Amino acid sequence: MEQKFQRAKRTEAIPPYLFFRIDQLKREAIARGIDIINLGIGDPDLPTPKHLIDKLAVAANNPLYHQYPPYEGFLTFREAVAQWYKTRFNVDLDPKTEVITLIGSKEGIGHIPLAFINPGEKVLIPDPGYPVYLSGTIFAGGKPQFYALKKRNGFLPNLSTLEKKVCPKTKLMFLNYPNNPTGATVTVSFFEQVVEFAKRHNLIICHDAAYTEISFDGYQPPSFLQAKGAKEVGIEFHSLSKTFNMTGWRIGFAVGNPEILSGLLFIKSNLDSGVFGAIQEVGIAALTGDMRSVQEMREIYQRRRDVLVSGLESCGIKVNKPLAGFYVWVAVPQGYTSMEFTEKLIQEAGIVTTPGIGFGQYGEGYIRMTLTTAESRLAEAVDRIAKIKI
Repeated sequence: MEQKFQRAKRTEAIPPYLFFRIDQLKREAIARGIDIINLGIGDPDLPTPKHLIDKLAVAANNPLYHQYPPYEGFLTFREAVAQWYKTRFNVDLDPKTEVITLIGSKEGIGHIPLAFINPGEKVLIPDPGYPVYLSGTIFAGGKPQFYALKKRNGFLPNLSTLEKKVCPKTKLMFLNYPNNPTGATVTVSFFEQVVEFAKRHNLIICHDAAYTEISFDGYQPPSFLQAKGAKEVGIEFHSLSKTFNMTGWRIGFAVGNPEILSGLLFIKSNLDSGVFGAIQEVGIAALTGDMRSVQEMREIYQRRRDVLVSGLESCGIKVNKPLAGFYVWVAVPQGYTSMEFTEKLIQEAGIVTTPGIGFGQYGEGYIRMTLTTAESRLAEAVDRIAKIKI
């Protein structure tokens, strides 16, 4: 008799991971012989800087790193994080209590609800937003309480509207700027409003700051921790993935309120065994070393942004020109849903994008394109779009 294994009911509340469907459409197009230009997943195509690769080659020979690392990460790495925050944001951090190491920021974001959310308690989640905010909430037994990011409000949460929706069961709020997928940016004064909002409602703020180092036109994205009182109410997640083209290396960190970080560390210490020490050594070199490669990366992405945005606008397509991040939030032409337009671009132009609906109901009407493709391919993508009937 064939056995049947039934998944836990919590998995039924989570939609299929967005990129699975896109991959299926892409495979079908490739099978038809279409040359695909992939503007779908935000995975840097630029190489990890050579000095960091060289550092790994040396660090991997250190026997100390062949054993389990400390759950919170080596103090030397946490000190490098604190030093970088002081240099970059003028934020003081105690590396012993206000910094913990993560296996990439995604891991920390997914785990934080397990530390603070009881079954039935609510989590404020941006819509559109990074899908892990939702899945982490569901896995913890929490209830998602979506807040809309709309163009008329600059893709920022309307805190006045949220005042009426927050209830005693609302415990945590995810925030993300520079924003994925909209590309929206904020000022420190906005974060200060969030701090006051959190204090009024006894909320934990979890700010996802993965894209602060990818910025254009002289704009420098702020840290949530620059806001007065931010460490009293929240933490910030960061990653080396986007800044140093290290997505596959899996190293990030969380900083801020010691009590909140302690809760996250409790979950981590029961579910994972930390980041390979040699990669932490590379992280130290990245955060404390020469930042010319980061500036060069910004310049490359800015040129790519300009090629894509100007090209799309010449096709009559409305675009939100981002000041940071490597995503372009593109308005879908009239008469299409975001999924319909995504399918059209794959089937008729060989261009993979991400439908806005995959990020939440308020993502409908948009598609997301990434800048993680060479300028020449972005220009070609624009040429292909210009040739199809929209």
